[in-house]
Amino acid sequence: MSRVIFIWALVLAAGAFALQWLEYRFLARAFSPEVYVALIGVAFAAGGVWVGWKLNARKPPGPFARNTAAVAALGLTRQEVKVLERLAAGQSNKEIARTLGVSPNTVKTHAANLFSKLEVSRRTQAVRKARDLHLLP
Repeated sequence: MSRVIFIWALVLAAGAFALQWLEYRFLARAFSPEVYVALIGVAFAAGGVWVGWKLNARKPPGPFARNTAAVAALGLTRQEVKVLERLAAGQSNKEIARTLGVSPNTVKTHAANLFSKLEVSRRTQAVRKARDLHLLP
């Protein structure tokens, strides 16, 4: 943050130097005062936007880390976690069965077990609760 403030101070100092170097009195006679007010306003607005952008820039989040304590506390199996991931991706039971190499009835059983362990009744509720518990990214 101090680096941004230092750079902004240098920009302001350079602006003051430029005004002195161009001999403001000479230029004040050449153009109307409204032009100078507009130029100074635009310069400060642009500088303020730049400083605000730099000070409020967010760093990208790190890699997803699954909450293994919640997985253990809920008693989820690896296969149930895989089914949960596919549910979050919006796949149907048949698509999940094809992807995991199991029957659609097995997927239904895993989904029913997930719903009871997460204490929900719908897929969307399961996905929302899993995201709240950091089981899914």
